[in-house]
Amino acid sequence: MHTRARGNIAEERGCEYLRKNGFRIIDRNVYNRFGEIDIIALRDDVIHFVEVKSAQTYEQAVNNITPSKLQKLHRTIQTYLQQKRLNLDYCIDALIVYDEVLELIENITL
Repeated sequence: MHTRARGNIAEERGCEYLRKNGFRIIDRNVYNRFGEIDIIALRDDVIHFVEVKSAQTYEQAVNNITPSKLQKLHRTIQTYLQQKRLNLDYCIDALIVYDEVLELIENITL
């Protein structure tokens, strides 16, 4: 299976997981000149920008979240918030998908 196809499956599973845990999905696969946001969800008046990472092991997936990736994500988020004229609290989350396991790590930082 191609990487993009695996990523799409992981994102679908991630959306289901988030919905079951009280999130409302408001956007997906948002692109701008700085990068991509996999999933944008809302819970308790906080916007969650969710980076989905899938791999064969937890460690491989987590290690794919680099400082460079987070910097690009921050720029992408700022552009998104400005374009949508949103002024809500937000955080960046990582949704780690490996084997049949999904694990949400909320509020990751540099």
